[in-house]
Amino acid sequence: MTEPGMHKGDEFAGKVALVTGAARNIGRAIALSLAAGGARVAVNTRTNIEQARGVVDEIKALGTDGEAYAADVADPAQVQAMVDAVLKRFGRLDILVLNAAIREHVHFDEISFADWRRILSTNLDSVFVFTKACLPALKQSGDGRIITFAGVTALLGQKDRAHVAASKHGIVGMTKALAQDLAEFGVRVNCISPGRIDTSRAPGKELPDVSKDIPLGRKGQPFEIAGMVRSLCGPAGAYVTGQTLHINGGLSNSGV
Repeated sequence: MTEPGMHKGDEFAGKVALVTGAARNIGRAIALSLAAGGARVAVNTRTNIEQARGVVDEIKALGTDGEAYAADVADPAQVQAMVDAVLKRFGRLDILVLNAAIREHVHFDEISFADWRRILSTNLDSVFVFTKACLPALKQSGDGRIITFAGVTALLGQKDRAHVAASKHGIVGMTKALAQDLAEFGVRVNCISPGRIDTSRAPGKELPDVSKDIPLGRKGQPFEIAGMVRSLCGPAGAYVTGQTLHINGGLSNSGV
């Protein structure tokens, strides 16, 4: 059975997408899903450029085009340079998926102001910086889409993640405001809020198995997030803007 979001299509033929944090896990799945729909995809990573190039190879195997770009999403100069390079390479931009984020676990007593600013800069400020840099091209598209990412941490709260929760709540509010501001340009802005997703993590940063707390009894898969992003960016999402979609197996309703 074809994974949701990975079926071949042509709804994005002629369009260009930029996906941040796309070298692995959810970002990679999103990049491949949009490519499966015919989009040319710019794959962003901060440091994993070889992994990002591997994703580009997978994109090209799907019959479309892609390019890998290394840039720190928290650095406005690097972001602008990358966006300029994407536009020079592909000539347009129609879809912006802001997936890159830092999701650390630090007790509030131990969070320094520098830590606080680093998390908010990467998770929240980057939404502002990317939207500013990409907006002229998204306006020109006439059918621009922006997808931001929150998370169940912001919805439920979680020990040792005050800075992450604050940044993600900010993204939800910013998404609603951007949807209002950009509607006149035909740009739709929506937020995906994933629950516990089965992703690979660096040694020592693995999370405990919380499947027993999820009503559907399992973690989600990256392709399940990617399928929703593809739907929102395609014809089916044309009348959807300013929304936050919770993809968490019922966790947000469980009282956990």
